[in-house]
Amino acid sequence: MKVSNKVIRTANDMQALLSQEIHGAISMVHLLKFKARAEYTDGRETDLTGAEAYNVYRRKMVERATSAGGRLVFQGVARQLVLGEVEEMWDEVLIIEFPSKESFDEIISSPDMAEWGVHRRAGLDGQLLIATTAEA
Repeated sequence: MKVSNKVIRTANDMQALLSQEIHGAISMVHLLKFKARAEYTDGRETDLTGAEAYNVYRRKMVERATSAGGRLVFQGVARQLVLGEVEEMWDEVLIIEFPSKESFDEIISSPDMAEWGVHRRAGLDGQLLIATTAEA
């Protein structure tokens, strides 16, 4: 599996999520693949690894989610593929819970997201972001 660092959130993707009948919390599962060295699109020099650059973004995202009533559910290293097939293993798994799909959209649409989102793009070689909900 070759992962991509393209910004895959489009208005249609978010609209599809927002149009779903989802009440209550939504957990965003992140499968992360880091670059060996961070690469900023503005050309800035850095000694940060991809994981270190992404951590700048992660701290801000968790801070914002927490201030909106969300929480960091899980953060861990992807150790071993047990079942299935992939060309490359993910580096890390992150789960952040938001009180609602609307609060998630509000945070990622905020003007300051562009300010700290550069660190996400600089650090990631690829990502899957999966919206999940708890079912009764």
